[in-house]
Amino acid sequence: MNRAGRLGYHAARLLLGAVFLYAGALKSQSLTAFSDSIARYRILPELGNSLVAATLPSIEFLAGLLLVANRRVRPAALVTALLTLVFAAALLSVRVRGLSIDCGCFGAGGASIQTALWRDAGLFLLSLLTYRLGEPLGR
Repeated sequence: MNRAGRLGYHAARLLLGAVFLYAGALKSQSLTAFSDSIARYRILPELGNSLVAATLPSIEFLAGLLLVANRRVRPAALVTALLTLVFAAALLSVRVRGLSIDCGCFGAGGASIQTALWRDAGLFLLSLLTYRLGEPLGR
């Protein structure tokens, strides 16, 4: 990989890792509030909301940590890509059903659905770039 490719890879990896570290840490601070945020999407039953709230922050944090540490980059980038697709599907579901909620992505008072969808598109592209340029053995 040439110098520009290495710089692009490290920039994408670090930015993606930082976003997921931050998101996971923020959601971990109040699992009850995060569960309530998930419930506003009206997709899962109450137990599902609690289960997602209990597990998702750790998954996000771990993926972010692996990316920042430059370890198991390809699996971590795959996880962030899949999570971002799930997030976008949930946001589109809210939009189609005409619900008026904030995304809850980074705590209360978050972005509009449209803004969150654009952000998810950017995160998905960063995930793909990081996956593509990452070490094949997931170093």
